Amino acid sequence: MNGKEFMKAVDLVEKEKGIDRSIIFEAMENALMAAYKRSTGLQNSHVRIDKNTGDIKVYSYVTVVEDEKEETDDGIDLDTEISLTEARKKDKTLNVGDTIETEIVPKEEFGRVATSTAKQVLIQKIREAERNSIMEDLGDKQDELLIGTVELEDTDNYYINLGRSNGILPKKECIPGEKIEMGSQIKVYVSKVDAGSKGLFILLSRTHYGFVKRLFELEIPEINEGSVLIYSVARDAGNRSKVAVYSEHDRVDPIGACIGEKGSRIAHILEELHGEKVDIVKYDKDPAVFIENALAPAKELKVLIMDPKKQEALVVADGDNFSLAIGKKGNNARLASRLTHYKIDIKNTEQARDAGINFRDE
Repeated sequence: MNGKEFMKAVDLVEKEKGIDRSIIFEAMENALMAAYKRSTGLQNSHVRIDKNTGDIKVYSYVTVVEDEKEETDDGIDLDTEISLTEARKKDKTLNVGDTIETEIVPKEEFGRVATSTAKQVLIQKIREAERNSIMEDLGDKQDELLIGTVELEDTDNYYINLGRSNGILPKKECIPGEKIEMGSQIKVYVSKVDAGSKGLFILLSRTHYGFVKRLFELEIPEINEGSVLIYSVARDAGNRSKVAVYSEHDRVDPIGACIGEKGSRIAHILEELHGEKVDIVKYDKDPAVFIENALAPAKELKVLIMDPKKQEALVVADGDNFSLAIGKKGNNARLASRLTHYKIDIKNTEQARDAGINFRDE
């Protein structure tokens, strides 16, 4: 391989594998040096590749040692060492520890050995560099939202092409009822990234509560900019999610910003969630107010914080609001509890009085 061919190969590997060319040059020099030492037995040698032309040159070198070493039992190894006096006959600026290089013209048979050995080592180095490069690109993507292409499917999983690597989307992590087609593009939440000996393992999800959080960040500019903040998210995938938002700016309506004009912003999120309901809840520093907000669509609730340290609260609701607060199979109450981080006990007025708890009428 001549210099021009080598440079074309470097350009190709850099473009297709995304590997820095300096890594490729270093790997090639190490591969050729290993091949030359194995072929000739000359250990004090190294290979240098011109980064502009691709020309490959081999050098042997000797190390400058003190004159006194000639008088020791070991003496000077003439193949690898030169005395300071002899060295300064060549160059007066040399000191002990410096090296003197001499270019070597390798024998023809070295070319065949070098090509075979260098190819093996270079492939290994490129694989290592590619793995490291992919890790740099995707290793910090845990808890992020990515877009990939559905490439393969087996009994339990979908395999998503993320560009430079594939991720695994277990079917149990798909939104209940959604249909995923081969070749389609899909948004996925990265729930786990693990760099193992066999490569990068990327676990994906569409049921994780973080999926909803990232969708809000993607679709709501005010959240992305920081004028609207997400306090917490609770989710029962395929059924309902609750998202608590707030703003530190008096003029910003956090719920209105999330809904958008005529519901345009929330509509994009609902479309991605395939009909899953989403309650946008206003966060409040007062836990009683926050709990009342979180139990929507129930209204006219009375909230009593029973134990702030243990984060326990009692909610009194009557009529239709009692069943709305609890929700189907207790789902609304469970989501509100996750959203507020409070254990919520819901009773009607009669049950509360039987328990010895009375609320003053406001």
